[in-house]
Amino acid sequence: MVAATTTTLKVGVLALQGAFIEHIHMLNNLAEVSEAIPVRTIEQLNSVDALIIPGGESTAMALIAERCQLLEPLRAFVKEKPTWGTCAGMIMLANEASSAKKGGQQLIGGMGIRVNRNQFGTQKDSFGIGLHMPEIVGEEPFHAVFIRAPVITDILSDDVKVLARLEKQVGETKAETIVAVRQNNLFATAFHPELTRDDRLHKFFVNMAIECYNNKQ
Repeated sequence: MVAATTTTLKVGVLALQGAFIEHIHMLNNLAEVSEAIPVRTIEQLNSVDALIIPGGESTAMALIAERCQLLEPLRAFVKEKPTWGTCAGMIMLANEASSAKKGGQQLIGGMGIRVNRNQFGTQKDSFGIGLHMPEIVGEEPFHAVFIRAPVITDILSDDVKVLARLEKQVGETKAETIVAVRQNNLFATAFHPELTRDDRLHKFFVNMAIECYNNKQ
């Protein structure tokens, strides 16, 4: 007997700190999402099919997760289930992070990437720019909002696929930095898609998650 394919998912957004409510609003408008909930407890984490780790302050997020005894359950979750990290969430999913605060910080890990925190400076250095990501959102550029954003400085695994690069002028040369990647069931972006009205990246993640589940059946 062939197992029925999954067409909708319950998606959680880690709600310990940061911009989680905007993700929930976006997810609730997608037909592929049966329910979107904030995740603050192990029970809530265990109830969802996929998870978004939002932007915010990665050090604070890690400290709260540790205090709530969520760090180890999150590490187990990302090994198996679809997870998307945005901005600080991307830092949390990285296996290595530089420019951390004194004493370092805990990471969830799981992605074979090294990131540099706050690559583009302080809050006042925030900016928006059209990113070309034809593989995941089509030909029309996605307006990406960068706020104290990290970038990926090194790819540490052959399983990591680069999905978007940001071209910036550095002196007389143009330099490219990696700002979106996928590794199997994990997806990470350095910017804040929830701060736009464009739901293409949320659709991509949910469809990616559905594909992950259906490939397991």
